[in-house]
Amino acid sequence: MRKQDFLPEPLSTAPFTFGSALSAGVTLNRLRRKDVVNVGRGLYRPADWDFDLEGAARALSAASPGAWISHVTAARLRRQPLPPWLADSTELHLSKPRSLPSVRRKGVVGHTVFTLEDEIELIDGIRMSTRSRTWLDLARILPLNGLVSMGDELIRIPRVDFEGRTQPYDTVAGLSMLIGRHPNLQGIVRAREALDLMRVGADSAPESLLRLAIVDAGLPEPELQVTLRAGDARSPSADLGYRHRRLAIQYDGGHHLGDAQIHSDRRRDKAFEAAGWTVLVFDKSDLADDFQRAVTRIKRALRNGWLDHPQAAGFA
Repeated sequence: MRKQDFLPEPLSTAPFTFGSALSAGVTLNRLRRKDVVNVGRGLYRPADWDFDLEGAARALSAASPGAWISHVTAARLRRQPLPPWLADSTELHLSKPRSLPSVRRKGVVGHTVFTLEDEIELIDGIRMSTRSRTWLDLARILPLNGLVSMGDELIRIPRVDFEGRTQPYDTVAGLSMLIGRHPNLQGIVRAREALDLMRVGADSAPESLLRLAIVDAGLPEPELQVTLRAGDARSPSADLGYRHRRLAIQYDGGHHLGDAQIHSDRRRDKAFEAAGWTVLVFDKSDLADDFQRAVTRIKRALRNGWLDHPQAAGFA
Protein backbone atom coordinates (compact mmCIF):
# COMPACT_ATOMS: atom_id res chain seq x y z
CA MET A 1 0.00 0.00 0.00
CA ARG A 2 1.46 3.38 -1.05
CA LYS A 3 2.16 5.83 1.74
CA GLN A 4 0.17 9.07 1.75
CA ASP A 5 2.57 11.89 0.83
CA PHE A 6 0.14 14.80 1.11
CA LEU A 7 -1.85 16.20 4.01
CA PRO A 8 -5.60 16.02 3.40
CA GLU A 9 -7.74 19.12 3.82
CA PRO A 10 -8.35 20.82 6.15
CA LEU A 11 -5.05 19.72 7.77
CA SER A 12 -3.07 21.22 4.89
CA THR A 13 -4.59 24.68 5.27
CA ALA A 14 -4.82 25.37 9.03
CA PRO A 15 -3.54 24.23 12.43
CA PHE A 16 -4.89 20.89 13.62
CA THR A 17 -4.84 18.53 16.58
CA PHE A 18 -3.22 15.12 16.82
CA GLY A 19 -6.65 13.57 17.19
CA SER A 20 -7.96 15.16 13.99
CA ALA A 21 -4.85 13.96 12.15
CA LEU A 22 -5.41 10.38 13.28
CA SER A 23 -9.07 10.61 12.29
CA ALA A 24 -7.97 11.70 8.82
CA GLY A 25 -5.66 8.70 8.50
CA VAL A 26 -2.41 10.63 9.02
CA THR A 27 0.23 8.64 10.89
CA LEU A 28 2.63 9.85 13.57
CA ASN A 29 5.55 9.30 11.18
CA ARG A 30 3.86 11.53 8.61
CA LEU A 31 3.54 14.26 11.23
CA ARG A 32 7.32 14.18 11.75
CA ARG A 33 8.08 15.40 8.22
CA LYS A 34 9.45 18.88 7.56
CA ASP A 35 6.21 20.20 6.08
CA VAL A 36 4.50 19.84 9.47
CA VAL A 37 5.40 21.85 12.58
CA ASN A 38 4.59 20.67 16.12
CA VAL A 39 3.55 23.80 17.99
CA GLY A 40 2.80 22.18 21.32
CA ARG A 41 1.21 19.18 23.00
CA GLY A 42 -1.00 17.53 20.42
CA LEU A 43 -1.11 20.61 18.19
CA TYR A 44 0.36 20.92 14.67
CA ARG A 45 0.32 23.25 11.68
CA PRO A 46 1.47 23.09 8.04
CA ALA A 47 4.98 24.54 7.70
CA ASP A 48 3.86 26.94 4.96
CA TRP A 49 0.75 28.11 6.80
CA ASP A 50 0.17 31.88 6.89
CA PHE A 51 -1.02 32.94 10.32
CA ASP A 52 -4.79 33.14 10.62
CA LEU A 53 -6.16 34.08 14.03
CA GLU A 54 -9.43 32.18 13.73
CA GLY A 55 -7.74 29.02 12.46
CA ALA A 56 -5.15 29.14 15.23
CA ALA A 57 -7.76 29.78 17.92
CA ARG A 58 -9.98 26.99 16.63
CA ALA A 59 -7.15 24.45 16.77
CA LEU A 60 -5.97 25.65 20.18
CA SER A 61 -9.50 25.42 21.55
CA ALA A 62 -9.90 21.88 20.19
CA ALA A 63 -6.57 20.83 21.68
CA SER A 64 -7.35 22.30 25.12
CA PRO A 65 -10.37 20.56 26.71
CA GLY A 66 -11.72 22.52 29.65
CA ALA A 67 -9.95 25.75 28.62
CA TRP A 68 -11.20 28.65 26.51
CA ILE A 69 -9.94 31.42 24.22
CA SER A 70 -9.87 34.72 26.12
CA HIS A 71 -8.47 38.21 26.58
CA VAL A 72 -7.04 39.90 23.45
CA THR A 73 -7.65 36.86 21.24
CA ALA A 74 -11.34 36.69 22.12
CA ALA A 75 -11.67 40.45 21.58
CA ARG A 76 -10.01 40.26 18.17
CA LEU A 77 -12.17 37.34 17.05
CA ARG A 78 -15.28 39.35 17.88
CA ARG A 79 -13.85 42.59 16.47
CA GLN A 80 -14.27 44.37 19.78
CA PRO A 81 -12.49 47.74 19.83
CA LEU A 82 -8.85 47.53 20.88
CA PRO A 83 -6.08 50.17 20.95
CA PRO A 84 -3.75 50.12 17.90
CA TRP A 85 -0.94 48.36 19.75
CA LEU A 86 -3.20 45.34 20.34
CA ALA A 87 -5.41 45.40 17.24
CA ASP A 88 -3.01 43.22 15.21
CA SER A 89 -1.71 41.04 18.04
CA THR A 90 -0.92 37.46 17.02
CA GLU A 91 -0.60 36.24 20.60
CA LEU A 92 -3.03 33.49 21.53
CA HIS A 93 -4.61 33.89 24.94
CA LEU A 94 -5.99 30.78 26.63
CA SER A 95 -7.70 30.72 30.03
CA LYS A 96 -8.28 27.70 32.22
CA PRO A 97 -9.63 26.87 35.67
CA ARG A 98 -7.26 26.15 38.55
CA SER A 99 -8.08 22.44 38.31
CA LEU A 100 -6.15 22.14 35.03
CA PRO A 101 -2.34 22.23 34.68
CA SER A 102 -0.64 25.47 33.62
CA VAL A 103 -0.70 26.39 29.95
CA ARG A 104 2.73 25.73 28.43
CA ARG A 105 2.61 26.17 24.69
CA LYS A 106 4.88 28.23 22.48
CA GLY A 107 3.13 31.41 21.38
CA VAL A 108 0.29 30.96 23.87
CA VAL A 109 -0.30 33.26 26.85
CA GLY A 110 -1.90 31.24 29.61
CA HIS A 111 -4.26 32.55 32.30
CA THR A 112 -5.57 30.74 35.35
CA VAL A 113 -8.85 32.38 36.32
CA PHE A 114 -12.10 31.79 38.15
CA THR A 115 -15.13 32.05 35.92
CA LEU A 116 -18.77 31.01 35.94
CA GLU A 117 -20.51 28.90 33.33
CA ASP A 118 -22.43 31.77 31.72
CA GLU A 119 -19.20 33.70 31.14
CA ILE A 120 -18.01 31.22 28.50
CA GLU A 121 -19.75 30.31 25.24
CA LEU A 122 -19.24 28.24 22.11
CA ILE A 123 -19.02 30.38 18.97
CA ASP A 124 -18.66 28.60 15.63
CA GLY A 125 -16.90 25.69 17.28
CA ILE A 126 -14.53 27.83 19.39
CA ARG A 127 -14.94 27.91 23.16
CA MET A 128 -14.28 31.46 24.33
CA SER A 129 -15.14 34.04 26.95
CA THR A 130 -18.27 36.12 26.38
CA ARG A 131 -17.94 39.71 25.20
CA SER A 132 -18.61 41.01 28.69
CA ARG A 133 -16.19 38.62 30.38
CA THR A 134 -13.55 39.53 27.77
CA TRP A 135 -14.08 43.19 28.69
CA LEU A 136 -13.57 42.36 32.37
CA ASP A 137 -10.46 40.24 31.69
CA LEU A 138 -8.91 43.10 29.72
CA ALA A 139 -9.34 45.53 32.62
CA ARG A 140 -5.82 44.62 33.78
CA ILE A 141 -4.33 45.25 30.31
CA LEU A 142 -6.17 48.15 28.70
CA PRO A 143 -5.78 51.81 29.65
CA LEU A 144 -8.89 53.33 31.17
CA ASN A 145 -10.07 55.07 27.99
CA GLY A 146 -9.66 51.85 25.99
CA LEU A 147 -11.72 49.96 28.55
CA VAL A 148 -14.45 52.62 28.44
CA SER A 149 -14.53 52.43 24.62
CA MET A 150 -14.95 48.67 24.69
CA GLY A 151 -17.62 48.98 27.37
CA ASP A 152 -19.52 51.65 25.43
CA GLU A 153 -19.81 49.20 22.55
CA LEU A 154 -21.29 46.57 24.87
CA ILE A 155 -24.07 48.82 26.15
CA ARG A 156 -24.80 50.66 22.88
CA ILE A 157 -28.37 50.33 21.54
CA PRO A 158 -27.96 48.60 18.15
CA ARG A 159 -29.46 49.82 14.88
CA VAL A 160 -31.63 46.96 13.65
CA ASP A 161 -31.37 47.87 9.96
CA PHE A 162 -27.58 47.58 10.01
CA GLU A 163 -26.90 44.95 12.67
CA GLY A 164 -29.89 42.62 12.70
CA ARG A 165 -30.27 42.75 16.47
CA THR A 166 -32.46 44.76 18.79
CA GLN A 167 -30.75 44.37 22.17
CA PRO A 168 -27.35 45.61 23.40
CA TYR A 169 -24.72 43.02 24.20
CA ASP A 170 -25.02 43.98 27.87
CA THR A 171 -26.20 46.74 30.18
CA VAL A 172 -24.60 48.86 32.88
CA ALA A 173 -26.53 46.81 35.46
CA GLY A 174 -25.35 43.56 33.91
CA LEU A 175 -21.71 44.64 33.87
CA SER A 176 -22.02 45.86 37.45
CA MET A 177 -23.28 42.42 38.44
CA LEU A 178 -20.37 40.79 36.59
CA ILE A 179 -17.88 43.00 38.43
CA GLY A 180 -19.54 42.10 41.72
CA ARG A 181 -18.92 38.39 41.05
CA HIS A 182 -15.14 38.89 40.87
CA PRO A 183 -14.07 41.35 43.57
CA ASN A 184 -10.50 40.04 43.68
CA LEU A 185 -9.80 39.91 39.94
CA GLN A 186 -6.76 41.84 38.75
CA GLY A 187 -7.91 45.09 37.19
CA ILE A 188 -11.24 45.14 39.03
CA VAL A 189 -10.68 48.70 40.31
CA ARG A 190 -10.12 49.95 36.75
CA ALA A 191 -13.24 48.07 35.62
CA ARG A 192 -15.29 49.93 38.25
CA GLU A 193 -13.80 53.25 37.13
CA ALA A 194 -14.59 52.43 33.49
CA LEU A 195 -18.17 51.51 34.32
CA ASP A 196 -18.70 54.93 35.92
CA LEU A 197 -17.47 56.60 32.72
CA MET A 198 -19.42 54.51 30.22
CA ARG A 199 -22.41 56.02 28.41
CA VAL A 200 -25.08 54.63 26.11
CA GLY A 201 -25.00 56.30 22.70
CA ALA A 202 -21.46 56.10 21.32
CA ASP A 203 -21.52 54.46 17.89
CA SER A 204 -17.76 53.90 17.69
CA ALA A 205 -14.60 53.79 19.79
CA PRO A 206 -13.38 57.17 18.42
CA GLU A 207 -16.63 58.78 19.56
CA SER A 208 -16.02 57.40 23.06
CA LEU A 209 -12.42 58.64 23.03
CA LEU A 210 -13.52 62.09 21.85
CA ARG A 211 -16.08 62.32 24.65
CA LEU A 212 -13.46 61.32 27.22
CA ALA A 213 -10.97 63.86 25.83
CA ILE A 214 -13.61 66.59 26.15
CA VAL A 215 -14.34 65.67 29.77
CA ASP A 216 -10.63 65.31 30.63
CA ALA A 217 -10.14 68.87 29.39
CA GLY A 218 -12.56 70.10 32.03
CA LEU A 219 -15.40 70.84 29.62
CA PRO A 220 -19.04 69.93 30.30
CA GLU A 221 -19.87 66.38 29.26
CA PRO A 222 -21.56 66.42 25.85
CA GLU A 223 -24.82 64.70 25.06
CA LEU A 224 -24.69 61.71 22.70
CA GLN A 225 -26.78 61.24 19.56
CA VAL A 226 -28.13 64.78 19.72
CA THR A 227 -31.12 65.18 17.40
CA LEU A 228 -31.74 68.50 15.69
CA ARG A 229 -35.42 68.28 16.61
CA ALA A 230 -35.78 66.79 20.07
CA GLY A 231 -38.15 63.86 20.18
CA ASP A 232 -38.19 63.35 16.40
CA ALA A 233 -36.73 59.94 15.51
CA ARG A 234 -36.32 61.00 11.85
CA SER A 235 -34.43 64.16 12.69
CA PRO A 236 -30.76 64.54 11.67
CA SER A 237 -28.48 63.80 14.59
CA ALA A 238 -24.99 64.65 15.78
CA ASP A 239 -22.66 62.10 17.37
CA LEU A 240 -22.08 64.46 20.29
CA GLY A 241 -23.14 67.97 21.09
CA TYR A 242 -24.44 70.71 23.35
CA ARG A 243 -28.04 71.57 22.59
CA HIS A 244 -28.05 74.72 24.76
CA ARG A 245 -25.04 76.05 22.87
CA ARG A 246 -26.27 74.87 19.46
CA LEU A 247 -23.02 72.99 18.92
CA ALA A 248 -23.05 69.74 16.93
CA ILE A 249 -19.95 67.52 16.93
CA GLN A 250 -19.46 64.77 14.34
CA TYR A 251 -16.80 62.08 14.05
CA ASP A 252 -16.58 60.81 10.48
CA GLY A 253 -14.76 57.48 10.31
CA GLY A 254 -13.64 55.44 7.33
CA HIS A 255 -17.16 54.44 6.31
CA HIS A 256 -17.91 58.11 5.65
CA LEU A 257 -15.57 58.25 2.63
CA GLY A 258 -18.04 56.93 0.02
CA ASP A 259 -19.75 59.45 -2.25
CA ALA A 260 -23.26 58.57 -1.05
CA GLN A 261 -22.23 58.87 2.61
CA ILE A 262 -20.39 62.14 2.01
CA HIS A 263 -23.55 63.56 0.40
CA SER A 264 -25.67 62.31 3.32
CA ASP A 265 -23.26 63.80 5.87
CA ARG A 266 -23.23 67.16 4.14
CA ARG A 267 -27.03 67.25 4.02
CA ARG A 268 -27.08 66.39 7.74
CA ASP A 269 -24.61 69.15 8.61
CA LYS A 270 -26.43 71.75 6.49
CA ALA A 271 -29.64 70.99 8.36
CA PHE A 272 -27.94 71.87 11.65
CA GLU A 273 -26.30 74.97 10.19
CA ALA A 274 -29.60 76.18 8.75
CA ALA A 275 -31.07 75.98 12.24
CA GLY A 276 -28.30 78.18 13.63
CA TRP A 277 -26.00 75.48 14.97
CA THR A 278 -22.21 75.38 14.71
CA VAL A 279 -21.03 72.06 13.29
CA LEU A 280 -17.55 70.67 14.01
CA VAL A 281 -16.44 67.60 12.07
CA PHE A 282 -13.46 65.49 13.14
CA ASP A 283 -11.78 62.46 11.59
CA LYS A 284 -8.89 60.01 12.01
CA SER A 285 -6.28 62.78 11.86
CA ASP A 286 -7.83 64.20 15.04
CA LEU A 287 -7.89 60.74 16.60
CA ALA A 288 -4.16 60.44 15.87
CA ASP A 289 -3.31 63.32 18.21
CA ASP A 290 -5.71 62.10 20.92
CA PHE A 291 -8.19 64.85 19.96
CA GLN A 292 -6.05 67.63 21.39
CA ARG A 293 -6.69 69.98 18.45
CA ALA A 294 -10.34 68.93 18.48
CA VAL A 295 -10.70 69.92 22.14
CA THR A 296 -9.19 73.34 21.39
CA ARG A 297 -11.76 73.91 18.62
CA ILE A 298 -14.59 72.74 20.88
CA LYS A 299 -13.49 75.11 23.64
CA ARG A 300 -13.47 78.00 21.18
CA ALA A 301 -16.90 77.06 19.83
CA LEU A 302 -18.37 76.79 23.33
CA ARG A 303 -16.92 80.17 24.25
CA ASN A 304 -18.40 81.73 21.11
CA GLY A 305 -21.69 79.95 21.79
CA TRP A 306 -21.85 81.54 25.23
CA LEU A 307 -21.39 84.99 23.68
CA ASP A 308 -24.14 84.25 21.14
CA HIS A 309 -26.51 82.73 23.70
CA PRO A 310 -25.88 84.46 27.08
CA GLN A 311 -29.07 82.93 28.45
CA ALA A 312 -27.14 79.63 28.60
CA ALA A 313 -24.50 81.08 30.93
CA GLY A 314 -25.36 78.52 33.59
CA PHE A 315 -24.19 75.78 31.26
CA ALA A 316 -20.49 76.11 32.02
